[in-house]
Amino acid sequence: MRIHVLGSAAGGGFPQWNCNCRNCDGVRRGTLRATPRTQSSLALSGDGTNWLLCNASPDILAQLRAAPFLQPARSLRDIAIRAVLLIDAQIDHVTGLFMLREHRQPLDVWCTDPAREDLESGNPVFRLLGHYAGVVPRRIPLGGEVFMIPAVPGLAFAAHALTSNAPPYSPRRDRPVPGDNIGLEVTDLSSGRQLFYAPGLCEIDTAVADAMQRADCVLVDGTCWRDDELIALGISKKRARDMGHRPLDGDGGMLALLAGLPGSTRKVLIHINNTNPILDEDSAEHRRVRDAGVEIAHDGLEITL
Repeated sequence: MRIHVLGSAAGGGFPQWNCNCRNCDGVRRGTLRATPRTQSSLALSGDGTNWLLCNASPDILAQLRAAPFLQPARSLRDIAIRAVLLIDAQIDHVTGLFMLREHRQPLDVWCTDPAREDLESGNPVFRLLGHYAGVVPRRIPLGGEVFMIPAVPGLAFAAHALTSNAPPYSPRRDRPVPGDNIGLEVTDLSSGRQLFYAPGLCEIDTAVADAMQRADCVLVDGTCWRDDELIALGISKKRARDMGHRPLDGDGGMLALLAGLPGSTRKVLIHINNTNPILDEDSAEHRRVRDAGVEIAHDGLEITL
């Protein structure tokens, strides 16, 4: 299985267009040793030819330009992405679908029933795309049921419902249901090796804990360092956990959770917010993450399982 990180930042990217926090201001001025990042998304393949796009970031066009292997140029209009899978219906993960409107045929888009409802009503992306290439919605089952995506051979998938809020435009806002956000298990059918992917992860139930324990690589939520990070900066009144993100630091934080995984597990943080001090490569927080044997995803990171 090939895993290519197209984007590794949380919503807004890094630096965020309107933010002058220490990180964003420092990277713009060149006074901070840090790497700019686009908004979170992955490309997955079992054969190196047919690729699945996991989340369609608003930055998708820049991400495709930075990944020339996704343009095999077999015909006048071509792309190696054969299907799209959405972890949720959040705007950070679906806006890129508009940028793919010139596709030659309707896009196969895999999502849960609640996500599809939101993308046909509160944020009617699917209906709007009907005026262009169109969308063929495909259903993601929950509860760890294995499913296949025929256009992306060699991989098997299973989804686990995660505790999170529905998007602001959803009729279920503040009344979430299973399927508003998922963690994804991906298994390479030839090697048996597994990826667990969850860019928005807070509460861990038994099924999710088991999926993380058996994964050869976990690519998980690194949004905030502290639970009150955005509050302390005066950016928001919400804690990280209120937004469905487990902070990295503290008792029960993501670093403590990752420390409990097998030593052979590759541990990688993704969906990193622009305010997170781990983006500063000279910071104590960055060193703590690396000393714990945990990687910090960057755009263009390649993982092979």
